[in-house]
Amino acid sequence: MTLWRNRELRQHINVIDGTVAPSIVLTNATYLNVYTNQWLEANIWIDENRIVYVGENLPEETTGTNFYDCQGKFVVPGYIEPHAHPFQAANPEETVMYAAKTGTTTFVNDNLTWYLLLNKKKTFSMINAFSKLPVNMFWWNRFDSQTILKDDHVFNTRDVLDWAEHPLVIQGGELTDWPSLLTGGDRLLYWIQEMKKLGKPIEGHLPGASSRTLTKMKLFGISSDHESMTAEDVLKRLELGYRVSLRYSPIRPDLPEIIKGLLDKGLSQFDNMSFTMDGPTPAFMEDGIINVCIEKAIENGLPAETAYRMASYHPARHFNMEEEFGSIAPGRVANINILLDKQNPHPQSVISKGKWIKKDSEAIPYPSVINWEEFDITPVEFDWELTDEDLQFSSPIGMDMVNDVIIQPYTIVSDVSADQIPSSKSEQFIALIDKHGKWRVNTIIRGFAPELGALVSSFSATGDIIHIGNSKKDIRIAAKRMRELGGAIVLVDQGEILAEMPLPLGGVMPKNAMEELIPMNKEIKKVLKAHGYAYEDPIYSLLFLSAFHLPFFRITQQGLLDVKKREIVIPATMR
Repeated sequence: MTLWRNRELRQHINVIDGTVAPSIVLTNATYLNVYTNQWLEANIWIDENRIVYVGENLPEETTGTNFYDCQGKFVVPGYIEPHAHPFQAANPEETVMYAAKTGTTTFVNDNLTWYLLLNKKKTFSMINAFSKLPVNMFWWNRFDSQTILKDDHVFNTRDVLDWAEHPLVIQGGELTDWPSLLTGGDRLLYWIQEMKKLGKPIEGHLPGASSRTLTKMKLFGISSDHESMTAEDVLKRLELGYRVSLRYSPIRPDLPEIIKGLLDKGLSQFDNMSFTMDGPTPAFMEDGIINVCIEKAIENGLPAETAYRMASYHPARHFNMEEEFGSIAPGRVANINILLDKQNPHPQSVISKGKWIKKDSEAIPYPSVINWEEFDITPVEFDWELTDEDLQFSSPIGMDMVNDVIIQPYTIVSDVSADQIPSSKSEQFIALIDKHGKWRVNTIIRGFAPELGALVSSFSATGDIIHIGNSKKDIRIAAKRMRELGGAIVLVDQGEILAEMPLPLGGVMPKNAMEELIPMNKEIKKVLKAHGYAYEDPIYSLLFLSAFHLPFFRITQQGLLDVKKREIVIPATMR
């Protein structure tokens, strides 16, 4: 929540009275008024980070004021990403600053990575540091890890309630462990109730849920969901009172078909819907985030005015922040996109928190404000080496990749005792090894990238090290290079390093600029595709190997997991 001091409020009044000059005045603006759903003519006055006036007048005092003529252009509120995962092969600062240039200037972010990297004191200092960026950064309050951890006390009542009360935390969830509610998870229900008491909504994670399950979740207090895959899914949730985010993501680019489906069904009321990219990887967000969602919606028949409201006003209202965000009106934070055409949501100029992020198509450079070393987010120092025992594979049950998200168990019948598996088998060795070297989980994976010698990655659901490959020799080479970099994704084949992405920030995030990460991300995908990877996004494949909210079989810190039964089939081995 943005609160202005009494002194600042008095200054804003003095701007109106003509005794203080505003910082910026946008003249001759044709702007979208989200309350009347009309394009209106106005001059827009901004004082520092706040819109103080919208109307026909010009200020009396203009000493030092920056005037910008919007004649022939169209002005809309800054876009809001209500469901951000800013850690997907990138770091949050680079993600949001890159996206801000394309008009997405407010983010509501997952906090899971902070749980796994930092203690609570340092985390709160970190998120306070992020608030110094010229974009608006808010956070979720996670209730679970999306996987099975060795330490099941990572999420505890004291920490969850401290997160709940933090002013930059505006949402609970996303709730991937919702099945535990149905089986009597009263601790989780208590956390939900405490968030609701604070007026903060709860984000669900309910793919494929039946009307019966959705009804139960609504009774438990779930406010919204982003997992609709069809127009029918959206309508089912809307009818039960959910707020719904329509998704255009690397592995679920459903938005265009959903929009067409809703319009075909005659829907004209979109007030309880917004957009999300649900954690785009660098290559997927090359053209931006919410601006791309708006473009897809308009292309598929949604009125532009409705699309812009879904990108701004609707999520602001959902988070009970309508008085600060989501509109161009007095008192709001000055987040403004200036367009050349109503039908083109890619802004020519962007203002965020009253500062120019982009002006006349030229990005304004800003220095980094996050000192990662200050928060002990540094390259990982590995004090263990890969041993011959780490690459022994005797599990009778393997992991069969069906698609991006579904992994089934299968009975291993191949001889996997050799140092190399023929690519014709479609199988590879896989080992998840504790980043501190204390345990390992070994088996065989079928259908990942069977022609690739090795992929070793410190990017995973928990920051532990994934080793995949058909050649033990290549796995050793990739593991050595990953350790040299202090964390990385490394691809090796026939002894040659084919691609890599250094992850020096805790072993899970790169430090590079987004302009460098995009080609790195594309190269990793290109190499994997050339070696038999058949799915949409390898970054998500790595992340989902341990995810217990997806069917049916996963590799976790505790061992190989039967997701449906929530049972460890084969436990981890201590090293």
